[in-house]
Amino acid sequence: MALGDAVLLDIEDDGAATITLNQPDRRNALSAEINDGLTAAFDEIEGSDARCVVVEGAGGAFSAGGDIQRMVEAIENEVPADERVRRLERRTKELMVRLVEFPIPTIAAIDGPAVGAGANLAIGCDVQLASENAVFGFVFRQVGLSLDAGTSYLLPRIVGENVAKELALTGDIFGADRAKELGLVNHVYDADAFDEEVDAFVETVVSGPPVALRHANRLLGEGLDKSLEQALTDEAVAQGIVFETADHEEGVEAFLEDREPEFEGQ
Repeated sequence: MALGDAVLLDIEDDGAATITLNQPDRRNALSAEINDGLTAAFDEIEGSDARCVVVEGAGGAFSAGGDIQRMVEAIENEVPADERVRRLERRTKELMVRLVEFPIPTIAAIDGPAVGAGANLAIGCDVQLASENAVFGFVFRQVGLSLDAGTSYLLPRIVGENVAKELALTGDIFGADRAKELGLVNHVYDADAFDEEVDAFVETVVSGPPVALRHANRLLGEGLDKSLEQALTDEAVAQGIVFETADHEEGVEAFLEDREPEFEGQ
């Protein structure tokens, strides 16, 4: 399914949805077309039976981040700073809040550069899978900018405040192994095996109980901002919902019968 030419969407029968950023000539920079396409893709997925979402980039890059062409146009056309701020806030809020709070588990498949806002698109997903060709960097300073696209929220939560400041202040570009050391990615795979490894990981997620996994994913995403008492209450409420599902009954029966469960999302 095409959501304009800039973003492609494919939803498989097994529940795996793949969003592909498709402006490889611009290294999948977060242009207005890609932003709009991502929003449309999320709308389509929420109305489907998808159990998992993979976000990837076409043409050897995940995303080069901010749309430099648009920056040049804004400078040449002398667009007022307050107007640029309003556009930026609206665009980044729509995309990043939707991504981070998306109810279906999201996986970033990073097989090339993910820098600037593109790095935030990757770490805003629930799980990050990288090939050995992946490259990362929070490089806003390279174009004379501060931070946007949720860097100040996402990055310190993963790597800690001091490392986040180092990455922002230096604009260092680093490879997949360093990203894994910092906790920015979950797995690094050989380039030749990358697609196969991503498919295997996705299959593990889509074969699970989708209602239970959505609640687990949500609870973990919210947990850092809660007290232990509130977390325990919220977990109990979620379990109360999941107790009523057929997948819970199937899981218990499969355990007692020593077989693999077959979850159907009910």
